[in-house]
Amino acid sequence: MIYAILLFILAGLAEISGGYLIWLWLREARPISYGLIGGLILMSYGVIPTLQKFPAFGRVYAAYGGVFIIMSLLWGWGVDRKVPDFYDWTGALICMVGVSVILWAPRSS
Repeated sequence: MIYAILLFILAGLAEISGGYLIWLWLREARPISYGLIGGLILMSYGVIPTLQKFPAFGRVYAAYGGVFIIMSLLWGWGVDRKVPDFYDWTGALICMVGVSVILWAPRSS
């Protein structure tokens, strides 16, 4: 379980930081190097989820989506200084319940 969580966090950091660098390049007129580095980081994000031990692609990406939401809120809070409100945290909690059901619900196959 720890391995899965670490991979989700690593994937989230890669996706968010890569996307953020491209955002800075295109929306805030930063040098093209931001976009190039962001693109390379996003390529690594495409590889990281394949290292998960879960057998179903859809489940891995659905579960990662919930982790991504929480990490995005934390990134916005820490990097952009936009404090998440009650509804942001409530939505994130709902997503994590969904992630838990998707990954760890007992299944027959």
